[in-house]
Amino acid sequence: MPEVAAVPRVSPDGPPRAMPVTGYTLALSWSPEFCRTREDDRSQAHQCGGRSGSFGLVVHGLWPEGAKGYPQWCGARKALTPAQVRGAMCLMPSERLVARQWAKHGSCMVPDPGAYLKVTRILFEGLRLPDYDRIAREEGLTAGRIRAAFVDANPGWSESAVGVHLNARGWLEEIRLCYSKRFRPAPCTASRRGAKDGAPAKIWRGL
Repeated sequence: MPEVAAVPRVSPDGPPRAMPVTGYTLALSWSPEFCRTREDDRSQAHQCGGRSGSFGLVVHGLWPEGAKGYPQWCGARKALTPAQVRGAMCLMPSERLVARQWAKHGSCMVPDPGAYLKVTRILFEGLRLPDYDRIAREEGLTAGRIRAAFVDANPGWSESAVGVHLNARGWLEEIRLCYSKRFRPAPCTASRRGAKDGAPAKIWRGL
């Protein structure tokens, strides 16, 4: 892990919004696609530069959901520390990403950034990630196949709780896992579910 001297400052991209939490989304980014155009971006060197190896699915964030929208920028009562940022970078391989996810989303869940990162780690480490590098080679790949592969690897999950998000060119960008307030798999809303099962899909393998 790289040394972290200071927690990056992040600026809100919208107004504070507090509301009761009704569920959660664990967003997993497909790193090869994210890094496709960022290999020379110094700000993304840990994730995309190659010196730290290559990443597959990484945590984009753990997001609280509300009945009508989602809470955000709730105001952190306790400051994130450089040690906490560094400790989270196997999950979220960007200092700025860790800082932003805590400030925008985590602050609406718990008062302590350590608790937010702990819950995120427990959820992520409790998953079995499919071999999407192998699945990428299949003919006629669809969003439904990507969704079904996750469910096959994780008993207890149903396809209704797995969102698959493709970019405008049909490449896999993100998998969004939907949870109830008690962190049990729950059906995704339409916006979190993303692409329909029959949508043609591609998975960039970083070649």
